[in-house]
Amino acid sequence: MTFKSGVRPSGKGVSTSGGSRRGGGMPVMIGGGGVGTLLLIGLFVLLGGDIGSLGGGTSQQNQSQNAPEGFDLAQCNVEGAVNEIAECRAAATADSLNALWPSVLAEQAGLDYSMPNLRMFQGNVQTGCGFASSDTGPFYCPRDKTVYVDVTFYDQLERLGGSDGSLSQMYVVAHEWGHHIQNLEGTLGLSDYNNPGEDSAAVAIELQADCYAGVWASRADKGADAMLEPITKEQVMQAVQTARAIGDDHIQERSGREVNPDAWTHGSSEQRQQSFLAGYTSGQMKACDTLNRGVYN
Repeated sequence: MTFKSGVRPSGKGVSTSGGSRRGGGMPVMIGGGGVGTLLLIGLFVLLGGDIGSLGGGTSQQNQSQNAPEGFDLAQCNVEGAVNEIAECRAAATADSLNALWPSVLAEQAGLDYSMPNLRMFQGNVQTGCGFASSDTGPFYCPRDKTVYVDVTFYDQLERLGGSDGSLSQMYVVAHEWGHHIQNLEGTLGLSDYNNPGEDSAAVAIELQADCYAGVWASRADKGADAMLEPITKEQVMQAVQTARAIGDDHIQERSGREVNPDAWTHGSSEQRQQSFLAGYTSGQMKACDTLNRGVYN
């Protein structure tokens, strides 16, 4: 998707930070102990999960954070920057999401919308859900209502077989915004990543977030106030390619393991593709009712 000429990110709710240095004391552990915990957490959040839902996140004291060189959102005020610079595109995507969801959530779910924050970082970051590094990929923390994105994740995504296209990058942000919508609905806590499986609540929550990203994409280029040029079929396929690349079965295959649906937490490539397209083709939250609540208009 391409932002229209003249679009500049508002910067509302957006912050940036660089790497942080750990202070003294015990290392921060997010989630339970055991061999391979950090690797599993990295994979878990790489697939779009919520660190807070794992439990056990703790604050790390005496950290210092500095914006890294070249990571200045002031550059986004230049014409065309939102279509050329990943940080600027993410910040403008936040504006588009914040413009769309208040009316959709009110009309289709009868709920009021409150805006989350967007934190773009490099290296590592302290969050309301604990300490995180670039290895975790994008994630949403319900405790501080913030979406965290290290845009270098897009390079990892391409190596996984995803697309580096504009809508592909925006889909990643929109998926995390979907978790914020679930938080407002009061359903995000239903996800239990300690009890995985293709029919698990974890998979249902993640597929719904994919679908909510599709709802946004279906509406973001429409109306007199739309910030985006009309979406193309090629751009839709870029998002679909990315959704498939982060399916549990694809991740398992690329890691050299057998495909095991009993270990899924986010859904298969096919499920993730279909969920995004369900939201995109309908533009309706009721098409995303993976929890079978039947509450949408």
